[in-house]
Amino acid sequence: MKIVNRLIKKIDYTLLIAVLIVCVFGVITISSATSSLSAGNERFIRTQTVSIFMGLAAISIILLFDYKTFARFHIPIYILSNAMLIAVLLFGTGRDQWGANRWISIAGFGFQPSEFAKIGVAISIAKIVADNKENIHKISTLLKVIFYVSLPIGLVVVQPDLGTSLTFVFFTFGILFAAGLRYKHIFIAGVTGLLSMPMVWTFLEHYQKTRIRVFLNPESDPMGAGYQILQSKLAIGSGMLTGKGLYEGIQTQFGFLPERQTDFIFSVIAEELGFIGVVFLITMFIFILLKCIKIAREAKDDFGAYLVIGLTFMLAFHIFGNIAMTIGLMPVTGKPLPFVSYGGTFMLSNMIAIGLILNVNMRKDLINF
Repeated sequence: MKIVNRLIKKIDYTLLIAVLIVCVFGVITISSATSSLSAGNERFIRTQTVSIFMGLAAISIILLFDYKTFARFHIPIYILSNAMLIAVLLFGTGRDQWGANRWISIAGFGFQPSEFAKIGVAISIAKIVADNKENIHKISTLLKVIFYVSLPIGLVVVQPDLGTSLTFVFFTFGILFAAGLRYKHIFIAGVTGLLSMPMVWTFLEHYQKTRIRVFLNPESDPMGAGYQILQSKLAIGSGMLTGKGLYEGIQTQFGFLPERQTDFIFSVIAEELGFIGVVFLITMFIFILLKCIKIAREAKDDFGAYLVIGLTFMLAFHIFGNIAMTIGLMPVTGKPLPFVSYGGTFMLSNMIAIGLILNVNMRKDLINF
């Protein structure tokens, strides 16, 4: 019991409270974003609130185990992650308007396996890199990492889900960078990626190519593929300093802004809460990310540090990728905003990531069990 009490005292409550503040901020925004829907916003508020409490329950469970337990079982976790992605291809349901098949339904409960697979693969990559830190510059080590991350990326691309596949790439590079991968190798990888773009283009779905074309010139199809980003920019620009007020945004309340409770919820915040609301949210996100980086720097072992870095890069990619998407700096890839956008699976996976980060922090001092 003394050990449990010592661990509880070591929880970084400032990080947890910051995350919960953003979650509550998200529920309020979702309430406004969905208030004009014919079915009302009660279901959205209830589902998001339940997802937050499920996330807190998941954090509590994760904190019971030493994070090194996940390292010991990283192979089964990796296999399970890929098995879930394969299951989507075989038994997936709920195709979206673009034909993407990303969900599995079990006993009436639908979820996106790729969200949990990101966590599982991050655990595995962190373990592999930690075990091979001294040989991180060797081709054999890099090939091993590439192999481990390529399989889930391939399974996600086939769904197709380009946004999530890029998330795998981003947090893997983050882990390798933290492990001391030479800049030369990073540069070579970047150049290789750029040179492979023409080949990648041939494998993209038609809607993905359309999104890229519209990103380069939204006005080329203002009532079609470019509609989302044009309405998003209009909503963001009209918010000005203080916004139009909750439940008062024209683009939001009159339904001009598509996917306003999920992918484009940042546009809702900018329109209704203005520059002040945007600055508040971004400040909270930066605080959360800096806390995570601090935890990684203070981790007692390489696996803990790399795991936190990987999860932090994952969150950062979603945060800044979503914001960049809504203001037209990136193509629309369907990346929601962590802790804010509506979505049970997305909320739960992000809370699991926070749970693992808190776990590493609370065990940074050696404790004899």
